[in-house]
Amino acid sequence: MTEAILEVEGLRKTFGDAVAVADVGFSLCPGQALAVVGESGSGKTTVARMVVGLERPTAGRITACGRDRSQPPRSARERRRRGGEVQIVFQDPYSSLDPRQSPAAAVDEILRLHTSLDTAGRRRRVTELAGLVGLDERQMGALPAGLSGGQRQRVAIARALAAEPRILILDESVAALDVSIQAQVLNVLSDVRERTGVAYLFISHDLAVVRQVADEIVVMRHGSIVERGPAARVLDEPRHPYTRLLRASVPGPGYPAVRKEQEAR
Repeated sequence: MTEAILEVEGLRKTFGDAVAVADVGFSLCPGQALAVVGESGSGKTTVARMVVGLERPTAGRITACGRDRSQPPRSARERRRRGGEVQIVFQDPYSSLDPRQSPAAAVDEILRLHTSLDTAGRRRRVTELAGLVGLDERQMGALPAGLSGGQRQRVAIARALAAEPRILILDESVAALDVSIQAQVLNVLSDVRERTGVAYLFISHDLAVVRQVADEIVVMRHGSIVERGPAARVLDEPRHPYTRLLRASVPGPGYPAVRKEQEAR
């Protein structure tokens, strides 16, 4: 059996008297895509933030790439190592991109931090990553304001991949995109996983999106896991009433499309 690249055990997070996450546990294997789903307030994003190190667990253990990540890093060197193992892509790429920095410069910055490549090597790697996520030279030279939402999300993915992580967390990373742009980004993610072997921890409330990317699903409600299993079984034969409710809320064929705020085609 393949050894897990990420193991979460008995994870708990409280904010004062409020319990955001209670006794959550799961594992992720190399090259696997695990989706953590639930409505807003279910605790799924808090779990993601603890795994990447943006929140400190109140209790429990997080082991990634064979190392304990339950406690904050003790040095800059350890912080860089952790960043090279686990990266995250957020829902809003514009807020995580420097508006004064081109995508090429943003990716190059990560390569300088996490690799030993020289200038020419970094330039080649920037081109490779741009091709991997489907961005051309013009787009890589533009500022974020001149790109569409889908293009900015591709930049965020390329920047995360520049660190050569073994685990990529995608926190509602296509939720703000128009449906057609969503499909393009999901195809990019599928291609990237096939070509690099990176493992995905996919945080989402959208079961229609999850169906396209996940091998396994964990369903959360009120900070706890209520159901888990292979994606096809959880989506087609849900056992918990809450999972059935989530599935029933997915718009079916003929549902009026609601267009998000402007996304360039």
